[in-house]
Amino acid sequence: MDALATEIRATGGEALVVPTDLTRLEQIEALVSQSLAHFGQIDVLLNNAGLGRLNWLEKLELEKDIDFQIQVNLTGLIQTTQMVLPNMIARKQGHIINMGSIAGLIGTPTYSVYAASKFGLRGFTEALRREVGIHGIRVSGIYPGGVATEFGQKAGIKRKTGISTPKSLKLSAEDVAQTVLRVVRKPRRAVIIPGLMRPTVWLNVLFPGLIDKIIESRYTRKER
Repeated sequence: MDALATEIRATGGEALVVPTDLTRLEQIEALVSQSLAHFGQIDVLLNNAGLGRLNWLEKLELEKDIDFQIQVNLTGLIQTTQMVLPNMIARKQGHIINMGSIAGLIGTPTYSVYAASKFGLRGFTEALRREVGIHGIRVSGIYPGGVATEFGQKAGIKRKTGISTPKSLKLSAEDVAQTVLRVVRKPRRAVIIPGLMRPTVWLNVLFPGLIDKIIESRYTRKER
């Protein structure tokens, strides 16, 4: 992060590095207080931190896999947002962007807890948007599909079938970053990327039984 901050400063930007563990409330408080002390205000809050622990539910460990995912992906995000809101409300402006996932729109096997955190994030984003809009605050949700990062390695994904996101649908970190910038410049309620995923999302809404059967036959039975 220090190297990135140096790069930002070299191009004329301003950067403040505050390493933060979202499972520690006092560190979230320090992040917000130091940011306000340094910049005087927070115009855009991008809640981007997240992780996955992917396995069959009965194989997940309560503290390491379940509690930790919910704390980082959802609870810590809510706490950070809550601490930033008073400054935005007082100024009658601001923009909160929550980084979700296609897993917050479509639940798939081994993603049970991760999906729970991302479905929760989506509900939080929608409800918050309707809470704070009268204060001039915008709230957006971004829902990307697979991204070429170290997420899969850290999540412990082990698949007998070798099924993964097709290369044609896999995003780069740059793709997601550019989407964030577009949403900052032109706020939207929700953005699904890549756009090719939208029909799948709608199929899951309109024909959940069909999607159940496809996933069960092509994935669950083979993996189990």
